[in-house]
Amino acid sequence: MAIELRGVTKLYPNGAIGARDVDLVTKPGEFVALFGPSGSGKTSLLQMIGLLLTPDEGEVLIDGERVDDRSEGATSQLRRSRLGFIFQNASLLPLLSAAENVDVSLRLLGVGGRKARDRVGEALESVDMVDRAGHRPDELSGGEQQRVSIARALVHEPGYLLADEPTGELDTATGASILGLLQRVARAGTTVVMATHDPAAINFVDRALFVRDGTLHAPDRRELTLWLTDGTTINTA
Repeated sequence: MAIELRGVTKLYPNGAIGARDVDLVTKPGEFVALFGPSGSGKTSLLQMIGLLLTPDEGEVLIDGERVDDRSEGATSQLRRSRLGFIFQNASLLPLLSAAENVDVSLRLLGVGGRKARDRVGEALESVDMVDRAGHRPDELSGGEQQRVSIARALVHEPGYLLADEPTGELDTATGASILGLLQRVARAGTTVVMATHDPAAINFVDRALFVRDGTLHAPDRRELTLWLTDGTTINTA
């Protein structure tokens, strides 16, 4: 059970490089962080893993099956059933309660009734939000909204959770609580791949990878020290 990138390359019309000959294999239940400055390509990699962006070259495999060459209909179904997504902005529907926002993911899969209610309750419990289930987004803090978005991403029990800057709009303490929650999610068996600028994530992830000019590499000690100090990367080539 793994997400695998084989020789993935993505080029944009303006000449920017989203990815350049990237190889990556995740492990079941692993928490992987993609670090790097803005424009380095980490979001492009995350979007190709999530089948939101198609590589120009190479292959994307999920659980041993190539998935980047499927029809849009098949791709959409795979995203809804096997992948969960979290973004920097929680993007909750403002007129719905926390529980109703989580339930949306199940309705897209045709799950309703008692089964849906039970799974929504379990998802909210997993992020410590049961007591806020009836509250709308404007009644929740930023951290609480992000917890609801995680519950929404997990309610259909995906094998993989993809997070793009999930702590980007949160204060330090709240961000750490979200990182701790994602760590728990991974330890429960869901593979988590996260793109982030947040140096604090080093303390929570199983594997840290750095993206620079569309290439992926493990950090050396000097680069890791700089990142932990001030959140910057350097050219170590």
